[in-house]
Formats: sequence, C-alpha cells, structure tokens
Amino acid sequence: MAPQDPPSTTGSGYRVNALTKDSLKAAQRVGMLSDQIVINGGKPLKGTIEVRGAKNLVTKAMVAALLGETPSVLRGVPDISDVQVVRGLLEVYGVGVTSPTPGELHFDTSNVEKAHFAEIDAHAGASRIPILFCGPLLHRLGEARIPDLGGCRIGDRPIDFHLDALRAFGAVVDKSYEGIYITAPDGLKGTEIELPYPSVGATEQVILTAVRAKGTTELRNAAIEPEIMDLIAILQKMGAIISLEANRVILIEGVDRLEGYSHDALFDRNEVASWASAALATHGDIVVKGARQAEMMTFLNVYRKVGGKFDIQDDGIRFWHPGGELKPVTVETDVHPGFMTDWQQPLIVALTQAQGTSIVHETVYENRFGFTEALGVMGADIVVHTNGLPDHPRRVARRDFEQAAVITGPTPLHGAELYVPDLRGGFSHLIAALTAEGQSTISNMGIISRGYEHIIEKLAALGADFVYEG
Repeated sequence: MAPQDPPSTTGSGYRVNALTKDSLKAAQRVGMLSDQIVINGGKPLKGTIEVRGAKNLVTKAMVAALLGETPSVLRGVPDISDVQVVRGLLEVYGVGVTSPTPGELHFDTSNVEKAHFAEIDAHAGASRIPILFCGPLLHRLGEARIPDLGGCRIGDRPIDFHLDALRAFGAVVDKSYEGIYITAPDGLKGTEIELPYPSVGATEQVILTAVRAKGTTELRNAAIEPEIMDLIAILQKMGAIISLEANRVILIEGVDRLEGYSHDALFDRNEVASWASAALATHGDIVVKGARQAEMMTFLNVYRKVGGKFDIQDDGIRFWHPGGELKPVTVETDVHPGFMTDWQQPLIVALTQAQGTSIVHETVYENRFGFTEALGVMGADIVVHTNGLPDHPRRVARRDFEQAAVITGPTPLHGAELYVPDLRGGFSHLIAALTAEGQSTISNMGIISRGYEHIIEKLAALGADFVYEG
C-alpha cells in the first residue's frame, strides 16, 4: 500500500505519514511512528503525562517469571521496545506471554524449552538483557546460550562480573563464535561473592541465580537501587528468602521451588527526572503522574538547588520553572542513594540555562558526555575534562576513568540537525531541541523508544510544536 497524504490531526499538535495497517501496528508497539522528528523549539512544555513501570525493573521482573513454576502477572508495564525484546526472548524459550489489558502481562512458564543461538540472537537485537537469563535458565533447563551483547554506547560495560559470578555458583562457561554457552553439570550452589563495584546488572545476576541455588549466598558490595529492592520484593512473593544486611550485603538462602507472582511495577525514576528537566529547560510546567517522592529525593534536592519548583501530589509530582534565573550547581553521579548517572544528561541541558558555572562529575560510566558535542553545536558552553577534575572538592570517591563537564550559562540554544547517540543522551537532545529557538531535526529517534513510552503522544499532550515524519 503506497503512503497517503498525512492525515489531519486537529488539536493533536503533530502529524504523521499514513502507514499500512501492519506497519502502523508494529510502530505503535514501541510507541514510535518514525525515526525522525522536526521540532520548532522555544515553547514551554505544559500539561500532564503519566509514567508507568521502570524499564530497569520491568524487564528484570519478566526474566524472573522464568523461575516460577506457576503463572505470573506483572502490571504497570510500559509500552517500550525493550519490553518487546524480552517478551520475544521469553517466547523463544516457550513461555506463553499474553496482555489481556494494556500495561499488564501474564506469563505461563509450564512449557519452558531450549532455544538455539540463532533464535536468541534474532530476538535480542541490541539489548543486553539476555545475560540476565542465565541463572533462571540454568535452573530450568540446565543450560543458557547468550549471543554477543549490544546496548547503548556509553562506555565499557563488561560482562566479566556476570560470568565470574556464574562460575562462583559452579557454572561452566564456554565461548564460541556464536556467543557464550553456559552449563551447570553439578547444579548451582550458594557462594560468597564480593563485587569490585556495586553494579546493578551484576547484583541482579547474583540474586536471580542464588534464589534457587543450594545453600546460602552472601553478596557483598551489592547495588541497592530501588529497582533492585522491587525485584527482591517480587522474588520474595515467589517464595525466595532474601535479607538486606548493613554495608551493601545481601543474603540469599536458596529454595527448591518458586511460585509465580502478582506485582505492580515500581515507576520509572529516569523518565520522571527527564520530564522534570524538560520542564526546567523550557520554562515549562509538567505534572508527572505515577511519580513518588521517596524514590526521587536525591534528584529533588538538586532540582531545588538549581531553582526548579516541585509540588508533591497524591498521584504524582508537579515540576515547573518559577521564572527568574536558574542557579549553577555541582553534581557528582554515584550509585544509589547518590545522584543517578541517568539523571545528569537531561539535567545538563537545563544547566546550560543557569546563571554561572555548573560542574558535573561522572563517576559511573567513562564515556557519558558524548552527547554534549551536539549541545555545543547548538550554542551551549560545555567543556568536558576527559580525566576529570582531580583537585576539585569531592564527596564521592574519585574513579580512575571518570570525566567532568563544566557548563557555563546561560547560553541561548539554536536549532540544529541532531542524531540520537544513546537512550538518555537522545532524550537530552530532544530537550535541547524543545528549548532552542528555531527548528531542529532529530534522527535515529527509535533508540529513545527503548526507555520512553509513547513519546510522541506525550510531546503532543505537553503542547510541543513538532512534525513526525516517515
């Protein structure tokens, strides 16, 4: 079917090219209708949107369903491409996945079966989620096959933590040209593991593996993010015995059997911070339904220091720019309960409009300031110090690879042609285009659909002036 003239969307604030019925359905599954957007910036974002479950929890909860001997139900599931990837992988392994209502997934694990590298690779795409299938698959099938892993290009994300942890449980890891083949000929046994860094992914790997391993596992230097706590809550519902001790220690007593779960997913903290930063940068006023104060406290403190206003409501948080000058801040990213690395990228766009010099120390990933090059093209004054600022006063321990960004403002931004580099950097480019005077064109928008649900509809609801082109 040949494309038709763009349909009228009176009052919607955007238009899209007509698509075939099948291609439209495929695009809607990930909340995207094209890979390019043209934005006329300089207009405040105002209105109400809603966030659902966190990408960094929902996808792991879907994997956890593999461990249950009975069906599971997960609610608050966002309509994002990463969810579709994990759903496809579960179905490759014989898991029945249905969605009786939007935002709700049911998992039937009664027919779990082995899969081939080619099938796994075809569904995995650029996602790094397959590595977290290892523990559950070893318990259910006695083997796990993992293809080459992708993900955002924000620095070295080695899977050595994961593989070393699996070996500690007694797994045998073999590498081939196809990927990684893991077996457990003598079963998995509880162990003691101390992570060199409180990695979220490695912590999830250990927990998902330990819950059905024989004996007790002690994990030291674990990540304790709210998404980790929500995953532990899910596993406890399933019958796991998991204790959080002092000083980042998690104890897991292995059990022989786990049942399914019924759970409402934790909201997406990263999406909340992104829209909050968009409100600040564009002089806007956005109510984010589904957001909660407790999990956002560190971000809210920084938001207030910059000069942003917020109001905690029963069903969400309102964020707005109160007028006047924004203030410069110094931010150091860190693991929870510190300032998340995923929060600094959208915030930096707002900091380009602050009066004075702000500094952001990135201590989690070694290559997360690449997105600032595009901001420089748009008029921002940002200098990236690739070896950090070692003499600057610090609260977070310095890491050898860390970088620092020095942002001097306020600087007016102007439209430009942009290409999305990664998930959070891509949303930052989107905020910059919405803030800038003039027209911007952003390509490779599909990456944003990995973690932001229904981005087009939300932009329209907030009054953004844009055209989405096929």
